[in-house]
Amino acid sequence: MLKKSMLIVIISFILVQNVYAVRIKDIASIKGVRTNQLIGYGLVVGLDGTGDKTGADFTIQSIVNMMEEMGVHVSKSQVKVKNVAAVMVTANMPPFSKIGNKIDVTVSSVGDAKSLAGGTLLLTPLRGVDGKAYALAQGPLAVGGFGAAGAGAAVTQNYLVVGRVPRGASIEREIPFNLSEKEGLTMTLYNPDFTTALRIADVINVALGEGTASALDSGTVNLKVPSKFGAQVAKFIGDVETLEVMPDTVAKVIINEKTGTVVIGENVRISTVAVSHGNLSITVQENPQVSQPQPLGQGQTTVTPQTQISVKEQQNKLVVVNAGSTIGELVRALNAIGVSPRDLVSIFQSIKASGALQAELEII
Repeated sequence: MLKKSMLIVIISFILVQNVYAVRIKDIASIKGVRTNQLIGYGLVVGLDGTGDKTGADFTIQSIVNMMEEMGVHVSKSQVKVKNVAAVMVTANMPPFSKIGNKIDVTVSSVGDAKSLAGGTLLLTPLRGVDGKAYALAQGPLAVGGFGAAGAGAAVTQNYLVVGRVPRGASIEREIPFNLSEKEGLTMTLYNPDFTTALRIADVINVALGEGTASALDSGTVNLKVPSKFGAQVAKFIGDVETLEVMPDTVAKVIINEKTGTVVIGENVRISTVAVSHGNLSITVQENPQVSQPQPLGQGQTTVTPQTQISVKEQQNKLVVVNAGSTIGELVRALNAIGVSPRDLVSIFQSIKASGALQAELEII
């Protein structure tokens, strides 16, 4: 019976641990394996009179240059741009993209076009920060909205000057990165933390052998590919990414004063403190009254203002929050005195000023 009880306790502890464990791939990534941003300048044609206006000189110049490349000689005065819009084309190139792979592109108006609906993006080279073209984009736009206008009114649904071309770009150049030649790798944490980095290294060493991983700093874990994997570095990375670890977090309270949003971390603790927060509200109400003179009188009709001012202050009780209170206990204590989310902003600032808040207070 005793062994059975101990087994239940051990299983319960393991289950609790696994509830909070996350995969390493969700909190860290391999250095060098990253998405690269691409950008290009192009033209969208086929618009129903919703393109750039005549004053868009860069659009006119772009059309003239394009026509010259095709052997058609035109002057700027001959070009009408109401069916054409100058756009910036952006895309994300995933790691290990191969020539011929397709990626989505986002098309955004540069000039004063009213809508890109129904347009087609002309062939546009997409370049990286090194100036080299890595992809070519072209195709019809998908705009998630519509617009209609009359002489005195207009109706617009969603945004019309930004669209997408699904699988509209073709990869034409690869970014060299050979995993099979790597004897060592570097893993970087999304949220640097010494405790989490050490836990990641420990989990990897237990699963794949001692000496496989070592924490360099709060945001970096060095990996050594074991000899048993040989050139199968991808398999090694896959095995590492699927391991689970319980990340640690810094005790922190985030406050957004503009919206009144307060986010409290799990590890936030408060020393013994008494909290009382009173709400003071002042209401000013204007009621204009019309003063009408008597019949046959010589007076004039006038409007006289009547102002009513009321002041209301809530008499809230004093609540004591004991030392080491958890986030749940703190919330229950504050709810007991009728604290609103916006009141929490002032309360946490005051608790931090008193030295009772054992957490970092960040105001955004």
